Amino acid sequence: MERARLWKSSVPVAANLLLGIPAVVPLFLIWYLLSNYPLADLGWTQREPTENDGILPGLIIAVPVVGVFGIVWTLLNLWMRDRLSAGASASTYWTLAAALTLAPYGLLIAFG
Repeated sequence: MERARLWKSSVPVAANLLLGIPAVVPLFLIWYLLSNYPLADLGWTQREPTENDGILPGLIIAVPVVGVFGIVWTLLNLWMRDRLSAGASASTYWTLAAALTLAPYGLLIAFG
């Protein structure tokens, strides 16, 4: 019985870590747009010198990519939460799922 519970709780962990690999693309797009437009206008970052097309082309690419990833991530985690969460509270599950998904991006930033 304990082995089945361990298996059920490790599937969401592995799935969210694996989802973190393709999450690098939408997270990079979000950072690129933020650092080149609102944060650069506030003086917190330097705008990319060759970025002169405006924000619209970036949004045309970023909105569908982030949206599709967000929908896939949410639906998969809703499914796993209902079936495989092994009794974790909702806030604990969603916090852990988000942290595990962000982990590969954080490692890439830290060691890349």
